[in-house]
Amino acid sequence: MKEYERKQLLERVNRESSTVGVEIPESIEIQGEEIDLRSFVFEIKRRDSVPPGERDRVDRAKRNLRRERLDRLEPIEENEVSREEGEELASAIIGIDRALEALEGLDAPDPETEAKRQEAADQKRWMNFLKKALGREDAGGGRTKF
Repeated sequence: MKEYERKQLLERVNRESSTVGVEIPESIEIQGEEIDLRSFVFEIKRRDSVPPGERDRVDRAKRNLRRERLDRLEPIEENEVSREEGEELASAIIGIDRALEALEGLDAPDPETEAKRQEAADQKRWMNFLKKALGREDAGGGRTKF
């Protein structure tokens, strides 16, 4: 593979928008084991949040996907593959990135819930400030007697 082709592939897999419009691969081979990646991701995403019992499974899947991504990226970086092999690896890497994005998105609360949580925290801080500023609460958290 020519150097400019290698650089194009690396730019493609590292581009932030590379996963836009890309589907999660149906299956992927990780460390010699075939994984039904799409069904796994959809099974986990179908729930509102990841149950505690599944958290380890999801974290392990993310670690394995990151490791597989690096393993597939290295031959491109080291220029150890043909153009065709590089294209196949790049497509697989982008599919892995798409799955990782979906799994990473599970950790973040939806924007509406996060906004409500933030508003409640801001209101609590403001009330505590007002109480202290008006002298209605001492430093120990108890009420000041008049």
